[in-house]
Amino acid sequence: MRKLTVALLSGGKSSERDISINGGEQVFKALDKQKYDVIRYDPKFDLKRLIEDASIIDVALIIMHGLYGEDGTIQGLLDLLNIPYQGSGVLGSAVAMNKLASKHLYEKADLSIPPYIKVTRDESVSSDKFIESLGLPFVIKPVKSGSSIGMSIVKSKEEIKKALDDAFVHDNTVLAEKYIKGIELTCGVIGNHSIDALPVVEIIPDDEYEFFDFTAKYTKGATSEICPARIDDTMTEKVQSYAKKAHTALYCKGYSRTDMILDNKELYILETNTIPGMTPTSLMPLEAETAGMSYSQFLDKLIELSIG
Repeated sequence: MRKLTVALLSGGKSSERDISINGGEQVFKALDKQKYDVIRYDPKFDLKRLIEDASIIDVALIIMHGLYGEDGTIQGLLDLLNIPYQGSGVLGSAVAMNKLASKHLYEKADLSIPPYIKVTRDESVSSDKFIESLGLPFVIKPVKSGSSIGMSIVKSKEEIKKALDDAFVHDNTVLAEKYIKGIELTCGVIGNHSIDALPVVEIIPDDEYEFFDFTAKYTKGATSEICPARIDDTMTEKVQSYAKKAHTALYCKGYSRTDMILDNKELYILETNTIPGMTPTSLMPLEAETAGMSYSQFLDKLIELSIG
């Protein structure tokens, strides 16, 4: 059996470029070179070469996060080049990247979400309205950004303007969302026609972090990740059901990972990631390992689903 030629895409132009490069490096090391000839591309520099090589590429692995990688842009190019790739297509990628569009679809699927207010750069919303609608504290975040970039927890009226300014650096539209303190959970799903939920992860940032922010996500030892999560079987089934419903509601394909918060017995959806972190210590590979799949086998499965 001949080896497959895999285009490994990482880097790109988003604010999460460095994370993407690190993930791509880890994926490259883990891919079985007995099965795959791997050609690496950084879409920031290598789009012309990718287009020229399209006829020899069997499948692409997109290890990119944020705009131009996770939002359907690169997926559309690969569709035009007739190169299969892992995960969601243009529609699912674009919808999941847009937190406002995602919320609308979560609501239509009867999934619980925190109350929120949408704000655009040219709108004027009084500080009192935020507090009356959401209470204190509340969260402000860009509509289209990942890794908690541009996100703040607002604890007082005086902090609102700075939090909005920080979020507007990354997007013209931001969300103000009720802050729900509880157990942070995440659950991945995998499959094309038949979707299977993976074990649930419980996320515990160190006490010095207010929430699972960029630093807590990517600083070694800053967060404890427990898999399977310390919740009962009934709640585990509910989390896995929510993950599958979110995946379907957002038109995702192949795999995704949905983040949630559990407040007492109330479960709320936060967001869905169509290209979850892909280092060996990232959350979805941890779930796959708990389910009995090594990191290398997990990558094999994503390639198999891409071609399938």
